[in-house]
Amino acid sequence: MIDATLLIIDDNKSVLSALEILLQFEYKNVHCISNPNQISSYPNLKEVDIILLDMNFSAGVNTGNEGLFWLKEIKKKAPDTAIIMMTAYGAVDLAVTALKNGAADFILKPWNNEKLLVTIKSAYSLRKSKAEINQLKRQENNLKQLINQKKNLIIGNSKALAKVLNLTRKVAKTDVTVLITGENGTGKELIARELHRLSTRKDEVFINVDMGTISETLFESELFGHKKGAFTDAKEDRVGKFEAANGGTLFLDEIGNLSLQMQAKLLSVIQHREIVRVGSNTRIPVDIRLLCATNCNLNRMVSEGLFREDLLYRINTIQIEVPSLRERENDVL
Repeated sequence: MIDATLLIIDDNKSVLSALEILLQFEYKNVHCISNPNQISSYPNLKEVDIILLDMNFSAGVNTGNEGLFWLKEIKKKAPDTAIIMMTAYGAVDLAVTALKNGAADFILKPWNNEKLLVTIKSAYSLRKSKAEINQLKRQENNLKQLINQKKNLIIGNSKALAKVLNLTRKVAKTDVTVLITGENGTGKELIARELHRLSTRKDEVFINVDMGTISETLFESELFGHKKGAFTDAKEDRVGKFEAANGGTLFLDEIGNLSLQMQAKLLSVIQHREIVRVGSNTRIPVDIRLLCATNCNLNRMVSEGLFREDLLYRINTIQIEVPSLRERENDVL
């Protein structure tokens, strides 16, 4: 039995009874209400994991507007609760509208018990995933506050480093894409973190991705996420790095290691600022500050046909070249 709380909202008592009987064997807490007006006074609404919400409540009304209204009201009070809309056949367009307004999924009446259970479990997994991301963001923000108490993440006295830090501070306040280049061990990640620390997104999450460690088969899943069942090992819904970094900064290290096929997929997301999880058709907008780093000569790779010129154009709005340690032996990073 899953330790989760479900709330079913439907004016049809037969529907409530049938769902309660089915779900009480799967979930620890199952509650029912027949009048959506009770939502306003429902205790601990934020602690409800999943809500099954009917689209229509008034007799003879099938516009779906009532369900959409209550969907928005619930989202105001409990933004993290996953809401599954219940709709009759022929009302799929309404369900799509509900998805655009924040619903996690929808089920059709009459429902198939097996499909219903899969839909609810998938929505619950997604809620847990988002809760974990929020927890990571809180931890990241706490760490960030400690870091921000220090004046500098990078210490050094050389003219070469001073020039880099000066450019870093100028660029940090903007939202432009930055390409950080330099040899291994020169501190490219520290420059990326400094850009984030000094930016308007400093209170949001900083996600670091080592592109050199991601295989081609898992590239889309790692960066864009996936739906349960999208492939053999997709046991549950997963949020990708782009979605996890929403509102904050995404740092793609070792970007020169990507294959041309992976580059094409990355370019599409950068251009459109939206991702599609593997196994889904839903486009999810993402608002991120993108930073990239490499120890490769990308211009040479472009001329050799190993790196896309249009991708380089997208990630290289501003370039910060970190000097080698040979040029600043007395600096400490």
